[in-house]
Amino acid sequence: MRSRVLWRRSATALGVYGATALGFLATVVAARELTKLDFARFALVFATTTLVQNLVDLTIEEVVVKYGNRYAAREEWGRFHRLIRVGMVVKLVGGTVGTLGILVAAVLSPWIWSTGGIGWAMAIAALVPLIQQPEGMAGALLLLRNRYDIRGVLLLWSMALRLVGIVIAAPHGVVAIFIAIVSAQTVATATVTAAGYAAYRRYPAAEPVELGGDRVAIRAFTIQSSLSSGLASFRSYLPTALVGIVSSANQVSNFRNAQAPQTAMQSLSAPARLVLLAEQTRDVEHGRPDKAFASLKTYIAGMAAFALVATVPLWVFMPNIVVWVYGAKYRGAEEAFRVMLLAAAVQIVFGWTKSFPVSIGRPGPRTAGQTLEVAVLVPAVLVLGRLYGATGAAGGVLAGGIVLALFWTGGLFWLRGRLVAEPHGTPA
Repeated sequence: MRSRVLWRRSATALGVYGATALGFLATVVAARELTKLDFARFALVFATTTLVQNLVDLTIEEVVVKYGNRYAAREEWGRFHRLIRVGMVVKLVGGTVGTLGILVAAVLSPWIWSTGGIGWAMAIAALVPLIQQPEGMAGALLLLRNRYDIRGVLLLWSMALRLVGIVIAAPHGVVAIFIAIVSAQTVATATVTAAGYAAYRRYPAAEPVELGGDRVAIRAFTIQSSLSSGLASFRSYLPTALVGIVSSANQVSNFRNAQAPQTAMQSLSAPARLVLLAEQTRDVEHGRPDKAFASLKTYIAGMAAFALVATVPLWVFMPNIVVWVYGAKYRGAEEAFRVMLLAAAVQIVFGWTKSFPVSIGRPGPRTAGQTLEVAVLVPAVLVLGRLYGATGAAGGVLAGGIVLALFWTGGLFWLRGRLVAEPHGTPA
């Protein structure tokens, strides 16, 4: 049994890390192939599309993982199947709204950003939210069966498709790149959906029944999770859009590439967070909160040690790394990369703040912490980005990360006392 779990965790890490590497390579291909102006357009379209998608989408996957584990533990299969069907409908509605929202942004883009030339690319990218929605629910079904290894491998497959599309399309401009991204997403969604449906069919069949008393709690949990996902997207995608408003296309290009340390460190912790979401939720729902907190302690210690060891050499050699990876045209962006490296180090240690509150069924503190982070990040990025360009915007991201870290340093002790005193879930 232990060897099976170890294999699944290893396969998850391989898939997620491989997907991250391919995603990073795709960005590098676009940055090197496109002019700085076209890369700024690419960055603005990509960031805006993802931001709008996350803001309007209802993040019901986390609810499916939480309550799906609960119904499976209690063998309430009628409610289980009802939950899955509701989840699918909610995701499709969210995808439709996301597509419409991005189309509106495409129409308004000439009045928002001075770069110009992004309307058609954004209109094509608007198809991504609608096409991608079934993939989210399919991933949740795989997590319910603790097959996070398959989810990791499919992430690798999805990103490989996107990389191939960008390599082929990049010489033909920004519009061609987003046509390729939409095509790759279509194939990826079909593959992941097939795997999720196969996992779903392995559960006992039953006639769906109403969720009863859980309906209100599920609705509240969905709203909280959706707010949290929207706020989390502010950290990764809103700063790029804000830099485009207050600074030049050159600074947009520098800042988008400077986010590489942030993306890399978030991805390094992604396999662990994916495993923790599945396993900690199961531990809590079976009356073992202490086990969930023990695994969280291991995560924090490991990521803190990694951040301390990795930050110093990366800081020292950052100027060489930037020129070697992105080319001489990005010389001068080194300080922005260094500041984002510090922000990434803080964020990787506190990466658990998105998944752990879901596992213990308390999304409220997560939303409060993220709201506080965004309240600091947005004005800091606008002011510092206008004054100091990409480096200043990176400082705004760092300020938001520090505030979130301080919030959760105290919040974790409060949550532990509450959860141990009043454990959730079904006794083992």
